[in-house]
Amino acid sequence: MRDLEINGLTGEEETRRQYEYIEKARQYVAQKEKEAGRKLTCCVHTFGCQMNARDSEKLLGILTDIGYVETEDEHADFVIYNTCTVRENANNKVYGRLGYLSNFKKKNPHMMIALCGCMMQEPTVVEKIRKSYRFVDLVFGTHNIYKFAELLCNRMESDSMIIDIWKDTDKIVEDLPIRRKFSFKSGVNIMFGCNNFCSYCIVPYVRGRERSREPKDIIREIEGLVADGVCEVMLLGQNVNSYGKNLEQPVTFAELLREVNKIEGLKRIRFMTSHPKDLSDDLILAMKECDKVCKHMHLPLQSGSSRILKIMNRHYNKEQYLTIVKKLREAIPDIALTTDIIVGFPGETEEDFQETLEVVKQVEYDSAFTFIYSKRTGTPAAAMEDQCDPAEVKRHFDLLLKEVQQISAKKAMALEGKVMEVLAEEQNTQDASLITGRLSNNSVVHFPGTPDMIGKLFMVKLTECKGFYYLGEIAENA
Repeated sequence: MRDLEINGLTGEEETRRQYEYIEKARQYVAQKEKEAGRKLTCCVHTFGCQMNARDSEKLLGILTDIGYVETEDEHADFVIYNTCTVRENANNKVYGRLGYLSNFKKKNPHMMIALCGCMMQEPTVVEKIRKSYRFVDLVFGTHNIYKFAELLCNRMESDSMIIDIWKDTDKIVEDLPIRRKFSFKSGVNIMFGCNNFCSYCIVPYVRGRERSREPKDIIREIEGLVADGVCEVMLLGQNVNSYGKNLEQPVTFAELLREVNKIEGLKRIRFMTSHPKDLSDDLILAMKECDKVCKHMHLPLQSGSSRILKIMNRHYNKEQYLTIVKKLREAIPDIALTTDIIVGFPGETEEDFQETLEVVKQVEYDSAFTFIYSKRTGTPAAAMEDQCDPAEVKRHFDLLLKEVQQISAKKAMALEGKVMEVLAEEQNTQDASLITGRLSNNSVVHFPGTPDMIGKLFMVKLTECKGFYYLGEIAENA
């Protein structure tokens, strides 16, 4: 297989190069600590999706490796915002946080502020940062996160803001320090970017084209995670169903899933996100056959109207979507289906909305993320005429939300009294005598327990359904 080349270096050589910068940055931080007379702290604040959360674990891994101590306090000595730009208000939140930090930085000579992620891939944003937020130290995007230590060293050697934004890349560099949020579960990137260009979505413009990791590298990473105590992995990609198409030796997502399922010691496999247009019959079969794959699929609908789906550039219609749902339910009767739905897309009529409502009633989703359409500058939909009346959109949204909640409550109630496997994930934040965990279908369960149970699987009786979560108790003789 062809090895990656980055500025004339293979991926392995680039990794070694970045470790040299990590060592160099470690020396800079040690000197700063000496000047400050204390340990320096860092805060990584994540906006957006699971991909961003995984990227933040990499950033935090490098920061702690070079000597910073993690804190959740945004008054830290190093603050980095890993930004999202799916919706306009996400950008405004970042600007608000920067304004809050500006005064604090004036009082702390050791403080550094960095911005990265999808929002930084927008030229207008970077220009605004450059002109109006001169106190920011470092700006980079989604394609060169692996260069974080190098960029940090450049900033420590300079008195000015460092900006390093790549328009796109076909490179993948992994195997750098990472600090996982959970010891027992982890996200694993299997691919990056998106080729779909849905008319409302900014992601392909800020995450770049699809590029898949070699399966051997994914398997090796998961094996290492399992050896480190991980029992559940989430395979991540903007569209996991199209995994492997750009590899020299193409591999399908179904084939990858089967290989991951063979890893000894791994207990659970999740994945997201699945695009309906690329969901194959073989993937459905793989989900049925692989005992470690959780019985849950997030399958974005976006609209139940074939006319609107075409304008959205989704490449499937209502009938094709419903056929996929039927196949999934026939193969895996107890599968939990969740979805995303946009209300008020440009040109949506009462008839279009009623079609969406009918699909929701027919599919009976376990839960749904419902959104009011929001213009995203730079996407085709933002320039479309026939934008919907806000009052009518709000009425439709409320009707949809009510229907979704009623169906979700009914679906959840059907599991009350059953004994099911739960992964204990954390101590309950409201009641320390309870442990919070998740079923295979991703539903939340609270049950009596102690912190030493976290990261382990238990058979739990779901004694009471509380609508969107369950109260339970460890099942005797299970």
